[in-house]
Amino acid sequence: MRTNPLANLIMKLATKLTLMLACFMTVFFVPQMLGQDASSPSLLRVMSFNIRLGVAKDGDNHWDKRRELVATTIKNFSPDILGTQETWDFQAGYLAEKLEGYQYFGRSRQLDGSEGEQCGVFFREERFEKIAAGHFWLSETPNRPGSKSWDSSLPRMATWLRLWDRTAEESLLVINTHFDHRGKQARLESAKVIRNFIEQQGADESCSNIVVTGDFNASENSPPYQALFGSSEDETDNNHNVIDSLRAFTPSPTEDEGTFNGFSGKSSGGRIDWIGASSSLQVNSATIDRTNEEGRYPSDHFPVTAILEYK
Repeated sequence: MRTNPLANLIMKLATKLTLMLACFMTVFFVPQMLGQDASSPSLLRVMSFNIRLGVAKDGDNHWDKRRELVATTIKNFSPDILGTQETWDFQAGYLAEKLEGYQYFGRSRQLDGSEGEQCGVFFREERFEKIAAGHFWLSETPNRPGSKSWDSSLPRMATWLRLWDRTAEESLLVINTHFDHRGKQARLESAKVIRNFIEQQGADESCSNIVVTGDFNASENSPPYQALFGSSEDETDNNHNVIDSLRAFTPSPTEDEGTFNGFSGKSSGGRIDWIGASSSLQVNSATIDRTNEEGRYPSDHFPVTAILEYK
Protein backbone atom coordinates (compact mmCIF):
# COMPACT_ATOMS: atom_id res chain seq x y z
CA MET A 1 0.00 0.00 0.00
CA ARG A 2 1.35 3.46 -0.95
CA THR A 3 1.79 6.06 1.75
CA ASN A 4 1.34 9.78 1.43
CA PRO A 5 4.67 11.52 2.23
CA LEU A 6 2.88 14.72 3.21
CA ALA A 7 0.59 12.84 5.59
CA ASN A 8 3.58 11.09 7.19
CA LEU A 9 5.32 14.42 7.68
CA ILE A 10 2.25 15.93 9.27
CA MET A 11 1.92 12.95 11.64
CA LYS A 12 5.59 13.21 12.67
CA LEU A 13 5.26 16.94 13.33
CA ALA A 14 2.09 16.35 15.34
CA THR A 15 3.83 13.69 17.43
CA LYS A 16 6.77 15.99 18.16
CA LEU A 17 4.41 18.81 19.05
CA THR A 18 2.52 16.56 21.46
CA LEU A 19 5.75 15.50 23.19
CA MET A 20 6.93 19.09 23.45
CA LEU A 21 3.59 20.12 24.92
CA ALA A 22 3.74 17.26 27.45
CA CYS A 23 7.23 18.31 28.54
CA PHE A 24 6.08 21.92 28.81
CA MET A 25 3.15 20.89 31.00
CA THR A 26 5.40 18.77 33.22
CA VAL A 27 8.04 21.42 33.71
CA PHE A 28 5.84 24.48 34.10
CA PHE A 29 2.32 23.56 35.08
CA VAL A 30 2.60 20.44 37.27
CA PRO A 31 4.93 22.07 39.84
CA GLN A 32 2.62 25.10 39.99
CA MET A 33 -0.34 22.81 40.59
CA LEU A 34 1.62 21.33 43.49
CA GLY A 35 2.23 24.82 44.82
CA GLN A 36 6.00 24.89 44.22
CA ASP A 37 8.66 24.80 41.55
CA ALA A 38 10.23 21.33 41.72
CA SER A 39 13.57 22.76 40.59
CA SER A 40 13.51 25.77 42.91
CA PRO A 41 16.87 26.39 44.64
CA SER A 42 14.96 27.48 47.74
CA LEU A 43 13.68 23.94 48.44
CA LEU A 44 15.45 21.79 51.04
CA ARG A 45 14.78 18.05 51.32
CA VAL A 46 15.45 16.69 54.81
CA MET A 47 15.33 13.13 56.15
CA SER A 48 15.88 11.70 59.63
CA PHE A 49 16.50 7.96 59.81
CA ASN A 50 17.35 5.67 62.72
CA ILE A 51 18.95 2.87 60.69
CA ARG A 52 19.28 0.44 63.64
CA LEU A 53 22.78 -0.43 64.83
CA GLY A 54 24.49 -2.91 62.58
CA VAL A 55 25.96 -5.01 65.40
CA ALA A 56 22.55 -6.00 66.78
CA LYS A 57 21.62 -9.69 66.60
CA ASP A 58 18.48 -9.16 64.56
CA GLY A 59 18.31 -12.46 62.71
CA ASP A 60 16.45 -12.01 59.44
CA ASN A 61 16.58 -8.26 60.02
CA HIS A 62 20.35 -8.11 60.46
CA TRP A 63 22.07 -5.15 58.82
CA ASP A 64 23.64 -7.29 56.08
CA LYS A 65 20.17 -8.43 54.98
CA ARG A 66 18.54 -5.01 54.88
CA ARG A 67 21.32 -2.54 54.10
CA GLU A 68 20.43 -2.38 50.39
CA LEU A 69 16.86 -1.49 51.31
CA VAL A 70 18.14 1.22 53.66
CA ALA A 71 20.16 2.73 50.81
CA THR A 72 17.25 2.42 48.38
CA THR A 73 14.85 4.10 50.81
CA ILE A 74 17.22 7.03 51.15
CA LYS A 75 17.81 7.28 47.41
CA ASN A 76 14.08 7.26 46.70
CA PHE A 77 13.56 10.38 48.79
CA SER A 78 16.86 11.91 47.65
CA PRO A 79 17.51 14.15 50.65
CA ASP A 80 19.74 17.19 50.62
CA ILE A 81 20.30 16.65 54.35
CA LEU A 82 20.14 13.24 56.05
CA GLY A 83 20.47 12.83 59.81
CA THR A 84 21.12 9.21 60.85
CA GLN A 85 21.02 7.60 64.28
CA GLU A 86 22.49 4.36 65.67
CA THR A 87 25.06 4.58 62.88
CA TRP A 88 28.22 2.54 63.35
CA ASP A 89 31.30 3.44 61.36
CA PHE A 90 30.95 0.51 58.97
CA GLN A 91 27.31 1.44 58.30
CA ALA A 92 28.31 5.01 57.51
CA GLY A 93 30.99 3.65 55.18
CA TYR A 94 28.52 1.44 53.33
CA LEU A 95 26.05 4.28 52.85
CA ALA A 96 28.81 6.63 51.76
CA GLU A 97 29.63 4.16 48.96
CA LYS A 98 26.00 3.76 47.91
CA LEU A 99 24.95 7.41 48.20
CA GLU A 100 26.97 9.14 45.51
CA GLY A 101 27.56 12.85 45.87
CA TYR A 102 27.23 13.01 49.66
CA GLN A 103 29.73 13.89 52.36
CA TYR A 104 29.42 12.38 55.83
CA PHE A 105 30.29 13.90 59.20
CA GLY A 106 30.06 11.97 62.47
CA ARG A 107 31.85 10.30 65.35
CA SER A 108 31.03 7.82 68.10
CA ARG A 109 29.33 8.97 71.28
CA GLN A 110 32.01 7.09 73.24
CA LEU A 111 35.20 8.69 74.51
CA ASP A 112 37.50 7.30 71.80
CA GLY A 113 35.22 8.38 68.96
CA SER A 114 35.71 5.29 66.80
CA GLU A 115 33.66 2.37 68.20
CA GLY A 116 29.99 2.83 68.90
CA GLU A 117 26.90 4.62 67.68
CA GLN A 118 27.07 7.91 65.83
CA CYS A 119 24.52 10.64 65.07
CA GLY A 120 26.10 11.31 61.69
CA VAL A 121 24.91 13.66 58.98
CA PHE A 122 25.08 13.20 55.21
CA PHE A 123 24.85 16.31 53.02
CA ARG A 124 25.08 16.95 49.29
CA GLU A 125 28.69 17.85 48.63
CA GLU A 126 28.00 19.81 45.46
CA ARG A 127 25.30 21.93 47.07
CA PHE A 128 26.78 22.63 50.51
CA GLU A 129 30.08 23.94 51.78
CA LYS A 130 30.91 22.89 55.35
CA ILE A 131 31.83 26.06 57.23
CA ALA A 132 32.12 24.56 60.71
CA ALA A 133 31.12 21.33 62.44
CA GLY A 134 31.40 19.59 65.77
CA HIS A 135 29.76 17.55 68.49
CA PHE A 136 28.46 18.09 72.01
CA TRP A 137 27.22 15.66 74.61
CA LEU A 138 23.81 15.69 76.22
CA SER A 139 25.11 16.09 79.73
CA GLU A 140 26.03 18.72 82.30
CA THR A 141 29.46 18.83 80.65
CA PRO A 142 28.54 18.94 76.95
CA ASN A 143 32.10 19.59 75.78
CA ARG A 144 33.45 16.45 77.46
CA PRO A 145 33.35 13.47 75.06
CA GLY A 146 31.65 10.37 76.42
CA SER A 147 30.02 12.23 79.33
CA LYS A 148 26.55 11.49 80.69
CA SER A 149 24.38 12.98 83.41
CA TRP A 150 21.05 12.69 85.19
CA ASP A 151 19.46 9.25 84.70
CA SER A 152 20.89 8.62 81.24
CA SER A 153 21.73 4.96 80.69
CA LEU A 154 24.37 5.73 78.06
CA PRO A 155 26.39 8.68 76.78
CA ARG A 156 24.24 10.65 74.36
CA MET A 157 25.31 13.33 71.94
CA ALA A 158 24.46 15.69 69.10
CA THR A 159 26.33 16.37 65.89
CA TRP A 160 26.10 19.82 64.32
CA LEU A 161 27.18 21.46 61.07
CA ARG A 162 27.10 24.99 59.77
CA LEU A 163 26.69 24.81 56.02
CA TRP A 164 26.66 27.33 53.21
CA ASP A 165 23.96 26.46 50.71
CA ARG A 166 25.48 27.40 47.36
CA THR A 167 22.20 26.80 45.52
CA ALA A 168 20.02 29.06 47.65
CA GLU A 169 22.85 31.31 48.88
CA GLU A 170 21.77 30.77 52.47
CA SER A 171 23.49 29.61 55.64
CA LEU A 172 22.10 26.56 57.44
CA LEU A 173 22.65 25.07 60.88
CA VAL A 174 21.97 21.32 61.09
CA ILE A 175 21.73 19.45 64.42
CA ASN A 176 21.24 15.68 64.61
CA THR A 177 20.76 13.80 67.86
CA HIS A 178 19.54 10.68 69.68
CA PHE A 179 18.06 10.96 73.19
CA ASP A 180 18.38 8.28 75.85
CA HIS A 181 15.87 5.43 75.70
CA ARG A 182 15.52 5.00 79.46
CA GLY A 183 16.16 8.24 81.34
CA LYS A 184 13.08 10.47 81.47
CA GLN A 185 14.95 13.27 83.18
CA ALA A 186 17.84 12.86 80.77
CA ARG A 187 15.51 13.29 77.79
CA LEU A 188 14.07 16.50 79.23
CA GLU A 189 17.48 17.91 80.08
CA SER A 190 18.82 16.86 76.69
CA ALA A 191 16.10 18.90 74.98
CA LYS A 192 17.19 21.86 77.07
CA VAL A 193 20.82 21.35 76.05
CA ILE A 194 19.77 21.32 72.39
CA ARG A 195 17.62 24.40 72.89
CA ASN A 196 20.47 26.22 74.64
CA PHE A 197 22.79 25.41 71.74
CA ILE A 198 20.21 26.75 69.28
CA GLU A 199 19.88 29.94 71.30
CA GLN A 200 23.65 30.42 71.29
CA GLN A 201 23.82 29.87 67.55
CA GLY A 202 20.68 31.91 66.95
CA ALA A 203 22.40 34.97 68.35
CA ASP A 204 24.40 34.99 65.11
CA GLU A 205 22.21 36.68 62.50
CA SER A 206 24.09 34.85 59.71
CA CYS A 207 22.69 31.52 60.91
CA SER A 208 18.93 31.96 61.18
CA ASN A 209 18.03 28.81 59.20
CA ILE A 210 18.05 25.81 61.52
CA VAL A 211 17.12 22.15 61.06
CA VAL A 212 17.01 19.61 63.90
CA THR A 213 16.74 15.88 63.19
CA GLY A 214 16.75 12.93 65.54
CA ASP A 215 15.33 10.02 67.45
CA PHE A 216 14.07 11.62 70.65
CA ASN A 217 12.59 8.54 72.33
CA ALA A 218 9.68 10.73 73.44
CA SER A 219 6.28 11.30 71.91
CA GLU A 220 4.41 14.44 71.01
CA ASN A 221 3.47 16.78 73.88
CA SER A 222 5.95 15.07 76.23
CA PRO A 223 8.17 17.33 78.40
CA PRO A 224 11.15 16.97 75.99
CA TYR A 225 8.89 17.85 73.04
CA GLN A 226 7.62 20.93 74.84
CA ALA A 227 11.14 21.92 75.86
CA LEU A 228 12.37 21.76 72.28
CA PHE A 229 9.38 23.13 70.39
CA GLY A 230 7.84 25.42 73.00
CA SER A 231 8.01 29.18 72.54
CA SER A 232 11.08 31.02 73.70
CA GLU A 233 10.77 33.37 76.67
CA ASP A 234 11.70 36.15 74.26
CA GLU A 235 8.76 35.98 71.86
CA THR A 236 10.40 38.52 69.53
CA ASP A 237 13.42 36.29 68.89
CA ASN A 238 12.37 33.78 66.26
CA ASN A 239 15.91 32.42 65.96
CA HIS A 240 15.38 30.61 69.27
CA ASN A 241 12.29 28.75 68.13
CA VAL A 242 12.01 25.59 66.07
CA ILE A 243 8.74 24.02 65.03
CA ASP A 244 7.68 20.40 64.54
CA SER A 245 7.57 20.04 60.75
CA LEU A 246 4.99 17.23 60.67
CA ARG A 247 2.59 19.01 62.96
CA ALA A 248 3.05 22.24 61.03
CA PHE A 249 2.11 20.44 57.81
CA THR A 250 -0.59 18.22 59.35
CA PRO A 251 -2.10 20.13 62.29
CA SER A 252 -4.39 17.32 63.48
CA PRO A 253 -2.72 14.22 64.99
CA THR A 254 -3.82 10.78 63.82
CA GLU A 255 -3.55 7.33 65.36
CA ASP A 256 -1.11 6.02 62.75
CA GLU A 257 1.82 8.37 63.36
CA GLY A 258 4.02 5.94 65.27
CA THR A 259 7.61 5.89 64.00
CA PHE A 260 9.00 2.88 65.91
CA ASN A 261 7.82 -0.28 64.17
CA GLY A 262 10.09 -3.02 65.54
CA PHE A 263 10.48 -4.37 61.98
CA SER A 264 6.77 -5.22 62.03
CA GLY A 265 5.44 -2.24 60.11
CA LYS A 266 3.07 -1.18 62.88
CA SER A 267 2.13 2.48 62.74
CA SER A 268 0.52 2.86 66.16
CA GLY A 269 2.36 4.20 69.18
CA GLY A 270 4.29 7.40 69.76
CA ARG A 271 5.93 9.55 67.12
CA ILE A 272 9.44 9.63 68.53
CA ASP A 273 11.38 10.71 65.41
CA TRP A 274 11.12 14.40 64.58
CA ILE A 275 12.35 17.02 62.15
CA GLY A 276 12.40 20.52 63.58
CA ALA A 277 12.78 23.69 61.54
CA SER A 278 13.25 27.35 62.37
CA SER A 279 10.51 29.81 61.50
CA SER A 280 12.68 31.11 58.66
CA LEU A 281 11.91 27.85 56.84
CA GLN A 282 8.47 27.11 55.42
CA VAL A 283 7.22 23.53 55.71
CA ASN A 284 5.94 22.51 52.28
CA SER A 285 5.45 18.85 53.22
CA ALA A 286 6.29 16.39 55.98
CA THR A 287 5.74 12.64 55.98
CA ILE A 288 6.50 9.33 57.66
CA ASP A 289 8.14 7.06 55.09
CA ARG A 290 6.81 3.50 55.38
CA THR A 291 8.84 1.99 52.55
CA ASN A 292 9.01 -1.82 52.62
CA GLU A 293 9.58 -4.77 50.32
CA GLU A 294 6.75 -7.26 50.72
CA GLY A 295 6.58 -6.64 54.46
CA ARG A 296 10.34 -6.36 55.04
CA TYR A 297 11.34 -3.01 56.50
CA PRO A 298 14.68 -1.22 56.22
CA SER A 299 14.84 -0.50 59.96
CA ASP A 300 12.91 -0.82 63.19
CA HIS A 301 12.11 2.89 62.78
CA PHE A 302 10.30 4.57 59.93
CA PRO A 303 12.34 7.43 58.50
CA VAL A 304 10.68 10.84 58.61
CA THR A 305 11.00 13.44 55.87
CA ALA A 306 10.27 17.10 55.24
CA ILE A 307 10.49 19.42 52.28
CA LEU A 308 11.33 22.87 53.55
CA GLU A 309 11.70 26.19 51.75
CA TYR A 310 13.78 29.22 52.59
CA LYS A 311 11.46 32.17 53.10
